[in-house]
Amino acid sequence: MIAISLPPLKSHWTTLSFASTLYLVPILDLLLDRIPREWRYEVQLGLQEALVNAARHGNDLDPRKKVIVHFSMSSEQCSWIITDEGEGFDRQAQCCQLDDHLLPPEDNECGRGFCLLHQIFDQVHWNPTGNQLRLTKRFSCTPVIPLDVSVSY
Repeated sequence: MIAISLPPLKSHWTTLSFASTLYLVPILDLLLDRIPREWRYEVQLGLQEALVNAARHGNDLDPRKKVIVHFSMSSEQCSWIITDEGEGFDRQAQCCQLDDHLLPPEDNECGRGFCLLHQIFDQVHWNPTGNQLRLTKRFSCTPVIPLDVSVSY
């Protein structure tokens, strides 16, 4: 079940919550609705990574636990605050050797999502507990070319 609340009259933030699941198509459709077309693929990849992490790693796919997304959209930028009901994590203890801007090897169990988030979003911040992520994307520069695109002639 997906719950969405409309923002109060003086707020630009909307709240969406859903039970922990990996079936994210309807959630992503709602979150991407007003994203400019040239940014949609890139933002979808990043949001999917963040939502999967919240449901899988944060909530252990427990359907009794919810993922809550607060989001705000304007023509210049979008922001999302994604919160899970898990205990959080210590990023320094779990992934302290990783550079956020270099993609770790495929066999690494940690860090690939961190790298993707930093490549896609302009701001990436976790709360001290590690169960809330704030993402911001500005739409004033050129979209990043997807990592898995190959060109053939």
